[in-house]
Amino acid sequence: MRDAPPRGAPRTTTDRPPPPPVEGDDDRHGGGGDDLVRVAGGRNQAEAEFIQNLLAEHGIPSLVRRSYGFDVPDLLAAGPRDVLVRRRQLASAQEALMNAELLPLEPERVDSPLRILIGLLIALALVAALVVVVGALR
Repeated sequence: MRDAPPRGAPRTTTDRPPPPPVEGDDDRHGGGGDDLVRVAGGRNQAEAEFIQNLLAEHGIPSLVRRSYGFDVPDLLAAGPRDVLVRRRQLASAQEALMNAELLPLEPERVDSPLRILIGLLIALALVAALVVVVGALR
């Protein structure tokens, strides 16, 4: 059995000084710093851990958490996961994932609701014109 430290004494056995700050840790200049942002996601825990390990190979620490709305412990490893990195490391994490072809090179194009409405109206007009032409031929 090991000797216990005296009551009230810290439980550490070494008196090492704290590690020096990492370059870029200084948030005085508004760099964002340590707040976490989502860089990617996986459909399940295994995919998210794969992305996390890929980032770790590039020296980028990350965190995996259940996506909002899927935080149900009964799902175990199922359900989507978010991979988070520090804001200041977001660009390098995105670059690493793009090089591994896990992120698209360009953002996905999302059609605006107005564009969808115009397309539906054109389709409806074509169907109405077809009905009129078929009715005139009878």
